[in-house]
Amino acid sequence: MKVAVAGATGSVGCEMMNVLEKRDFPVSEILLLASERSSGKKLKFKGEEIEVKTLKEDSFKGCDIALFSAGKKVSLEFARYATSSGCLVIDNSSAFRMDKDIPLVIPEINQGDIALNKGIIANPNCTTIIMCLPLWPIHKRFRAKRVVVATYQAASGAGMRAMNELLDETKAVLLGESYERKIFPFQYAFNLFPHNSPMMDNGYCEEENKMVFETRKIFHEENFNITATCVRVPVLRAHSEAINIELEEEASVDEIYEVLKEAPGVKILEDRPNNRWPMPIDASCEDEVFVGRIRKDPTQRNSFWLWIVGDQLLKGAALNAVQIAEYVIK
Repeated sequence: MKVAVAGATGSVGCEMMNVLEKRDFPVSEILLLASERSSGKKLKFKGEEIEVKTLKEDSFKGCDIALFSAGKKVSLEFARYATSSGCLVIDNSSAFRMDKDIPLVIPEINQGDIALNKGIIANPNCTTIIMCLPLWPIHKRFRAKRVVVATYQAASGAGMRAMNELLDETKAVLLGESYERKIFPFQYAFNLFPHNSPMMDNGYCEEENKMVFETRKIFHEENFNITATCVRVPVLRAHSEAINIELEEEASVDEIYEVLKEAPGVKILEDRPNNRWPMPIDASCEDEVFVGRIRKDPTQRNSFWLWIVGDQLLKGAALNAVQIAEYVIK
């Protein structure tokens, strides 16, 4: 297949290339696209140096699949040119996620929706993917009545420049030097703050609303009860989430562990006697979403806590997009 990567020089775009190569996706030709300022740069793919081209209206002629990760504005402008060229778009931005005619897909959950596409398939938000991967098998077995989630989100969610800003600001703070931030509104090094996405009319930020509305769409349950609080923490590339789930059907901690042990893309990681649970350093550069510290909530009937960690750039973005492409060619 001739595959285009739009936003190839960004953090997710680079991961998309790595995942395509690692999973031996059937690429006959790869086209790397980015803004004009990145044109001419060379990136490695399967041992070859590929020159980055400027993203244009006619860039997608002859392409079979286009993986978009250049932001909402670019997707809204260029996706239609790709589809009109007969190219399937798998989009990692928020541009099409809530469009009722465009599938929003996590392959381990709703791969059947892929067949409903009309040229565009949307990749969910990273926090949604990481949460839903372990939540779905529990919901399918025991029916989740209510979900409360708090996220602890890494710099990678805001891109490569944000990761570099965290590193540079950390050095500056350690040296007692002033630092001028360009990405984040507040000090990020040795600090945390509620997610800096725009505040919405309902009192929740955009990131929190994404988790609610995207989960309902993926689960095909428009009244699914979920509420979220999203927080930025000074971690480079793996998101962590604390989830409280109230179940309709009776369950035990052991039964939940058994369900998750069989869940695709989920891995139990813990050493209970030594109080050792999944951490961002465990999940960084790993495909699976790690789960641990499952325990009963004594304050609410048939309720449980889970602690989960996943790589934001991989399963939270690039890996999920490539998995969608794999289902397409099946």
